[in-house]
Amino acid sequence: MGYVNLEKLIEVIRVLRSPEGCPWDREQTHDSLKRNMLEEAYEAVDAINANDMKHLKEELGDVLLQVLLHSQIASEENAFNIEDVAKELTDKLIHRHPHVFGDAKVDSADDVVTNWEKLKQEEKPHRKSAMDGISKAQSALMSAQKISKKAVKTGFEWPNEEELYKCINSEFEEFKEAKQDNDKEHMEEEFGDILFAIVNLARWNKIDAEQALIKANNKFMKRFRKMEELATKPLEEYSFEEYDALWKKAKSSI
Repeated sequence: MGYVNLEKLIEVIRVLRSPEGCPWDREQTHDSLKRNMLEEAYEAVDAINANDMKHLKEELGDVLLQVLLHSQIASEENAFNIEDVAKELTDKLIHRHPHVFGDAKVDSADDVVTNWEKLKQEEKPHRKSAMDGISKAQSALMSAQKISKKAVKTGFEWPNEEELYKCINSEFEEFKEAKQDNDKEHMEEEFGDILFAIVNLARWNKIDAEQALIKANNKFMKRFRKMEELATKPLEEYSFEEYDALWKKAKSSI
């Protein structure tokens, strides 16, 4: 099977980066495109959350554009090209799926994940700490959950969920103590500990903390817009009691 459109797209990117191409595209570097990579990935996730397949197709194209731009820039620098990217990914997938492409046997998805992590460690012997390999570019919430998962793999885990709740409550108490002392730096530290403990609660219950917060954000915005629609006067003029009643009305209507 030929991939005519993919091959044509690769050629379009090459032309855009050529001396006869687009001035903007020629100016781009790996560094200048970093933000675009993140934004396009998040927009693709938005489309998935909305179950909008037409939008998802468009956003996946934008993500692919970033991959091809970085690959073209690397090719011009004689570092690697898109074929090298594809080969490395193919080799990695085959190596990490011995139950499909080899003789390994698995009984469940959990076995697959265990084997994946073992093979991943074998591929990266330079990583000495369980904390190695955590991206510094992802959101703090995503990093926190990844850090937690890596720590747990070494056995560093609460014995039960009740102990985790105790930990979360103790972090709230420590924050209150810092607040009583009016110690802003200590308050920030303890607030971070609260967030990290709550992320562990998400991990314990197999909840993606990042996605949970994204959904909460969207839910709040949807309800707030409904409040704006239902308001009979400027929101700035509402008392707390009126705000509370309007919020409940908006919440019940959507």
